[in-house]
Parts: sequence; C-alpha cells; structure tokens
Amino acid sequence: MNKNDEVEYCNLELRFDRQHIQDLIKDLIQKGYSLYWSENEQVFVISVRTGRKLVKLRFQRIRDGYKLVGDYMIRDARLSEWMEKLIGDMRGHAIVKRFRDRQIIIENILFGEVIRLVEISGYQQRVLYQKGPMLTDEELTKLYYSVEGEERIRQRRIEVDEQLDRLNDALKAEDMIRTEKCRAQLTFLTKELYMLEW
Repeated sequence: MNKNDEVEYCNLELRFDRQHIQDLIKDLIQKGYSLYWSENEQVFVISVRTGRKLVKLRFQRIRDGYKLVGDYMIRDARLSEWMEKLIGDMRGHAIVKRFRDRQIIIENILFGEVIRLVEISGYQQRVLYQKGPMLTDEELTKLYYSVEGEERIRQRRIEVDEQLDRLNDALKAEDMIRTEKCRAQLTFLTKELYMLEW
C-alpha cells in the first residue's frame, strides 16, 4: 500500500471481549501510536492519532462483549495493515475499499477471507475474483431496485445476529453438534447477505 492510498472499511462485523480490547490498546501503543480511550454504558472508543488525523474506533456494547461498528477512512499504511490483520485474525466480515489514483479496488471479506474482489476504473467494473456462485447482473439489479431486496437484507441481518448468539451459547456449553449446525447456518446466511448487500 502506498502512503497516498486511502482505505475505507465498511460494514465491519468484529466481536471482542474486554480483555481483547485492552490487548488492542497495548498493541497500538507498542506500534508507536498516540491514543486515548473512553467509555460509557453504550460504547468504548479508542482514538488513534495518525499524523494530524484522528481515527476513532467505536466498540458498541453487546450482550456479552463488544462489536466494532462504523465506517473508517484510514490514510495511514501501518494502521491499515493492522486493521486488515485484525479482520483476518478475528475471522470478521468487512467491505474494504482501496482508493488509488482513479481506481477503486473493493474486497468483500467474510470470516476473514476475501470472497469477492472488484476493480472499478471510471465507469468500468471488473470482477477480479469471486468465490462460490455468482448472481447475474440482472438479478443483482432487480434486487437493488426492489423493496424486497431491502427487506431481505434487514431480515438476514437479524437472522445472522440471532445465529451468532446461538453459536456463542453452543460454544459456552461445549456442544459441538449445535456449534457445527450454527456455523453451517451462519455460512449460508452471511453468503446470501453479502450477495444481497453487494
């Protein structure tokens, strides 16, 4: 990544416990970043200084931990590398947009793995990589302009959150059968959600 590149992280889905957030703070300090943090009943915020810019990472409280929320535009190469390593290590979901000159590279990441890579230059769009079945442009356009598509996205998001809660309960109970069923259902739901959102 060049120093002039901008990287935007959207639709992040990364979950943490409090100890992990404390480890993230230590890691950023060891990497030489100046930062401070604050929290209230709803959110834990880590503010990272990159030159004259301030990146505020917002961790929303959820039932048994925290979830990184929001969209982030990062112009610091080291912080971008750190964020991408974090997405991979946490097996998280994100849409990553890299802005270079007059070109945009968009990565759809699911469970820490790139499932779709698209290059946009001017009015041209090229799919560089696609994992799994691909919806046709006509199907995507129809869903994009229909109310049904928005409703399906909303419903799938709710189902993904519910399934994540079930998975968490199964992991705590060390129930491997329920855990595998939840993971299989999550894989199906998140793939569909990703295709709908893209």
